[in-house]
Amino acid sequence: MRKRYMKIINRNELRRGGFAGLRETRMVMSPKIFRGRREAGTSPGIGKFVYLADARFLPHGDTRLHEHHEVDVISIMVEGRIQHEGSLEHGQELQVDDIQVQRAGGEGFSHNEINPDDEKNRMLQIWVLPEVMGEPAAYKMFRAGAGKRTRVYGGPADQDETFPARTVVDVAHVDAGKSIKQPGRCLVYITAGTGKSEQKTVREGHLVDTRDFSFKAIADSKLVLVYEL
Repeated sequence: MRKRYMKIINRNELRRGGFAGLRETRMVMSPKIFRGRREAGTSPGIGKFVYLADARFLPHGDTRLHEHHEVDVISIMVEGRIQHEGSLEHGQELQVDDIQVQRAGGEGFSHNEINPDDEKNRMLQIWVLPEVMGEPAAYKMFRAGAGKRTRVYGGPADQDETFPARTVVDVAHVDAGKSIKQPGRCLVYITAGTGKSEQKTVREGHLVDTRDFSFKAIADSKLVLVYEL
């Protein structure tokens, strides 16, 4: 029997950086793309999940227009709004609980994410490396629902609701008193709330690296789960 383990990375103990009109904390920096440049305390990721940043845009701040190639970029809106500009679905607006998935593929895409408001917002950005190189650029949008677990990336090849991949990303909203489980190795980032996992209290800003994850919400909570099929 495999021995259970749990490692918790606390966002508030990591370096706060940023660029352009945002400030961010990098939680996951895989040596697959950050060889020799990983920041202290960050997770190396799992599977093809190579990057996670928890960002707050300054009022009317933006990322500036930039390009991506051969990476799938997942943006999860936590607080506030984003106006999306770029070569894929230009003009799209993201509100709280919206999830935008952009596939760069070999074709690539350019984008700029803009905070249109007078207050700071909060957005997660996740990068997953594609399993097949040279795919055309593509775009998908999802909305996470109260009390639901929503798959936003990965899954079998015989479906087209999400981009197929062995690395899976789910967004789960867990009401107070309810529980969620995920067998096998997984990384779980808590974006809101607090709960118990293996008798430990985990809360907003914690990245949990564990096997056979179980979580019971003490307060209404929002989680991002990444694992492999």
